[in-house]
Order: sequence, then structure tokens, then C-alpha cells
Amino acid sequence: MRILLVSATDAEIAPFLGALRDASPHDIEVLTTGVGMVATGAWCARALSRTHYDVALNLGVCGSFDPALTPGAVVHVVADYMPELGAEDGEAFLTIQQLGLLGDDEFPYRGKQIVNGTPPQSSALQRLPVVTGITVNTVHGDARSIAAVTSRFAPQVESMEGAAFMYACRVSDVPYAQVRAVSNMVERRNREAWKIGDALRNLGAAAVEIVATL
Repeated sequence: MRILLVSATDAEIAPFLGALRDASPHDIEVLTTGVGMVATGAWCARALSRTHYDVALNLGVCGSFDPALTPGAVVHVVADYMPELGAEDGEAFLTIQQLGLLGDDEFPYRGKQIVNGTPPQSSALQRLPVVTGITVNTVHGDARSIAAVTSRFAPQVESMEGAAFMYACRVSDVPYAQVRAVSNMVERRNREAWKIGDALRNLGAAAVEIVATL
């Protein structure tokens, strides 16, 4: 089995890459895209068009809106929104679906989300909590914007890459999973409360188990 591991930065995957490769009989390739939707979408599309992969995994950290998902928790993001994609109308915000530019269920969307209906078969992946995420260019750190986005989309986590990865995999028809570890709660920027070390350790352990059970 050929597996593509996608991460925004080396720091998110380097701590456990050796252990992951040692634990797996599969052919594992790593793609570090850089931060953000544009970089992730472009590099994933390039990689998936050049090589056939049996599975693609997006491994990274995220922020949590959900008080039940505290720093260190590892989750499987099965649905993702791009909440900034639309237009302002005074104080209101119109999604691309509300603008009539895309249907609610027009490919690759289902109910205005990118949904992973057929993730890879892995017992370790199936044990992870399944969550809904948003993918943003600007991470939230203001009470008003947090309240607005949670009211509109009710996300549990946010990242800067997830939906772009999912979009590219849907277009290429490659089985995939977006797996993330919570590094912080979504609040006003407070690096002292972040648990990046814990998040990466738990992400690594989960990734090793997922790959070993594919």
C-alpha cells in the first residue's frame, strides 16, 4: 500500500515520522505543503496527479471550539467548511451557496460541507472522535468573531489546511482522512495555554496506530 502523509510543517510530523515508518509495512511518502489553504491545495493536487496513492492522511494540529475537546485530544475531521468563502452584505455574511454560485450538494460539497463519507478502513481511525471543522485563512482570536462563526457553522475545531486537503482528495478520488490533535482552545491568543508538545505526542501515537491498522 502506498500512503501519502500530508502535513503543513515539518514540525507537525518530524517528531514521530521515524516511529511511523518503523511500525508500518507500507510505502510511506511525506508531503510538507506549507501553511494555508492555497499552499495545501496546490501541493496536494500536484502530488495526487503525479502518483497513485491508496490512502492519503492529513496530520496536523488544530484549535478547539468544543470544551469537551481539550488540548491533547486527537480527532478525525469528517466534515469541513470554508466559512470565509462568500460575500459581506452589510453586517450579514452570505455563503457561496446563498449567493447562488454553488449548490448545497454540488461536488465536492454535501450540505454545504466537504464530507468524508468513506474514510480508509482502520480500526485505530474508527476509535477517534469524529468532528466537524472549519478551515480558515485567519485563525480566530476575538470573542465577537468566535461567536459569529460558532453561531453560523457550529464547528468543533479549526485549521488552516484541512478543507483544502479534503477537496484535493475528493477531486482525485483518493481515500483519505484528516486527523488532528488539539493544541489550544480557540480564544484570544494565549500561547501560555497551548499544549503543542502534548498534541504532537498524541498525534504521533495515533498516526502510528492508524497506519499499522490500514
